[in-house]
Amino acid sequence: MTHPVPSFNGPAVAIEQLRIPPALSGLHGANRAREASRQITADDDLAAVAAWLARYAGVPGTVATYRKEAERLILWAILQHGKPLSSLTHEDLLLYERFLADPQPAWRWVMASRKKLARSSPDWRPFAGPLSPTSVRHAMTILNALFAWLVQAGYLAGNPLSLARRRSAKTAPRVTRYLTHAHWDIVKATIETLPVATERDRLHAARCRWLFSVLYLAGLRLAEIASTRMGAVFSRRDAAGVERWWIEVHGKGGKTRLVPATDELIAELARYRRICGLPPSPQIGETRPLLLPVIGPEKPLSRAAIHQIVKEVFKLAADRVRAQGPEFGAQADVLASASSHWLRHTAGSHMSDQQVDLRFVRDNFGHASLATTSVYLHAEDDARHQATQASHRLGWN
Repeated sequence: MTHPVPSFNGPAVAIEQLRIPPALSGLHGANRAREASRQITADDDLAAVAAWLARYAGVPGTVATYRKEAERLILWAILQHGKPLSSLTHEDLLLYERFLADPQPAWRWVMASRKKLARSSPDWRPFAGPLSPTSVRHAMTILNALFAWLVQAGYLAGNPLSLARRRSAKTAPRVTRYLTHAHWDIVKATIETLPVATERDRLHAARCRWLFSVLYLAGLRLAEIASTRMGAVFSRRDAAGVERWWIEVHGKGGKTRLVPATDELIAELARYRRICGLPPSPQIGETRPLLLPVIGPEKPLSRAAIHQIVKEVFKLAADRVRAQGPEFGAQADVLASASSHWLRHTAGSHMSDQQVDLRFVRDNFGHASLATTSVYLHAEDDARHQATQASHRLGWN
């Protein structure tokens, strides 16, 4: 059900809350293709975007990211530019690209706080803040894919982003959003001193320790942790008869990979399970989520909930450093701005520091597609496991 918005001069609202007048629906967009060439049934822009998103229905993380960028553009086009998506020109999208770097007016577009709000909340906004240059490029790449598909589907006559200047390929910048070994030690110390006075505190502290262990040792993404079950952790013997543990992860783009679960990580899992009143080792086919709620049914935590847990720990670590004096303010700011993806970068950086073969880091993190025949290359898998276990450690006290 949609609700009328009093004025297009008000704050931006979630797209499902917006009553779009026919003139801005795209029904008669200036860039609409001839009816005879159309290959989808969509009559307006929202329906066309929904058809595009339906192609990724099996990959929830991709759907969420693509929907976010499409929604931002549609809201900007209607509320701020007075045009439907299907009437936007190349010049309009140059303006939008600049807008992403500084969404103004902020009261209309930007959240007042970092707290995640329901889309129905009157304080919800499409942006948490200005986008970095990398995020702007990522957004425009997604929108280019959207427009290209709408042209291919016969909904639009042309892709207004196809005229964008092609930038020459540049060397990938060095990753800067990661924790030094000193910062990582502070985070671990913070987790080790979490309160355990009550049963709830004890379960929360154990969950934080397990979450940060699997983020660091396995390098998993938030979406992967949210979707992985305990039964995905399994063991098999290598050619020498050594039992090795693995986590089967369904990752980005719907690709499945095997991530080495080192002895240290398996010990942390056993510790976590015992505190939760479970047997130390997961059972084959066990459907419990990899990360359990502290109270209530054993349902998977959402990505947003896991993100919040991570941010709370980083805030506590930042407060711990800040309390040492004003000269530690810069270090505290680094920790306060860190997120779960920083841990993934941290894991990769620390593995590289320890001279782990970059091919193994690539495969552990799922950065490259595995060849079809790789399921038979157990010897290479075993070498990757051995290198990961020997060189990449957590070191809990």
